[in-house]
Amino acid sequence: MTSRREKTNEEALKSGPMIEPLNVGNSASVDRFVDEVFAKSGFNARRLAEACELLSEMLDRDAMVCLTLAGAMTPIGMSGPISALIKAGLIDVIVTTGANVYHDLHRPFDYPVCQGDWQVDDDALADKGIARIYDTFIEGSATLMATDKAIISAVEKLDAKRPISTADLHLTLGNMVKQQAPHPEKSFLAAAAEYEVPVYVSAPGDSSVAMNLVTLHLFGRPVVLDPVSDVIELTALVRHCELTGAIIVGGGSPKNFFLQTQPTLEQILRDASKGGHDFMIQLTVDAPHWGGLSGATPQEARSWGKVKDAQRNNVVVYSCASITLPILANYILCKNKPRKHKRLLQKREKAISEMREAARQNPQLRDEYRGILDIT
Repeated sequence: MTSRREKTNEEALKSGPMIEPLNVGNSASVDRFVDEVFAKSGFNARRLAEACELLSEMLDRDAMVCLTLAGAMTPIGMSGPISALIKAGLIDVIVTTGANVYHDLHRPFDYPVCQGDWQVDDDALADKGIARIYDTFIEGSATLMATDKAIISAVEKLDAKRPISTADLHLTLGNMVKQQAPHPEKSFLAAAAEYEVPVYVSAPGDSSVAMNLVTLHLFGRPVVLDPVSDVIELTALVRHCELTGAIIVGGGSPKNFFLQTQPTLEQILRDASKGGHDFMIQLTVDAPHWGGLSGATPQEARSWGKVKDAQRNNVVVYSCASITLPILANYILCKNKPRKHKRLLQKREKAISEMREAARQNPQLRDEYRGILDIT
């Protein structure tokens, strides 16, 4: 069966369906609404339908699915859709900002995060100890400082005699939520810990989570995060899985961190086993000509070796992720059956060993690094 994405321009001209006035009254579920309304429309409604179709295909083919998350997603409640996808085995790894990890920790402890107003006096808010993320209000002492204490209580128990990956740190935080929070079901970190989904933060110093490690460092109990371990672990997991794809929410560092695993293999390790990610979905409001897509529209990503094909199995939806992500998640939960969890956390060491051995046996790599590295 040829999907809408695979039709050539000539085929589309000959066989594309007529665009009729849309009937919005007969589609009771989100998946039917997407298939019967968005898919029969145009512009980004149709791109969103194509993204839903592509994600469904990724899951049907049992690809490793990585969710990359930028922007203030957990403050506006996106921990819910993400947790639901994790529990159904539909997300296998997450790369996010530290801020999304930090704000995921509020609601399981009943720390206040409330709807506010974007038209507000921020001086007045600051005087009352309230921080604002557009139209969302977060209390200082009752939420931010309370969350800080929860993080410290978890991290100080870490047996961190050596540098650790951010996946190890977030596993600790997720287990803390599972064991201590009154509502662990409100945290995607808790779901990730339960189903052994690695959660990486590509810029770990840029968040309140890292800010909370400062005190431990200053008073002789440092927890050292090793970002190179993150690169190694995620690259090895990508190499270990037969098919790989991304749901990219926003862009920025999390997006590139996952996409760069492919050139890490081919460009750095001279490993030709993959040749780019098989699938890519991006939900963004950026435009390429402003530089916000960071050289990684699907077409540009192909030129870097980050995806396998510049045209096929790639969809960019130019719309706000606060709208598109819940629709995409609901569609997939309706359309696709739950999958067996890949539990990639427990497969990291095996994947790294496989990648290390392949590098040692690679004659091109051995030749290029002769005299520099002791590859035996």
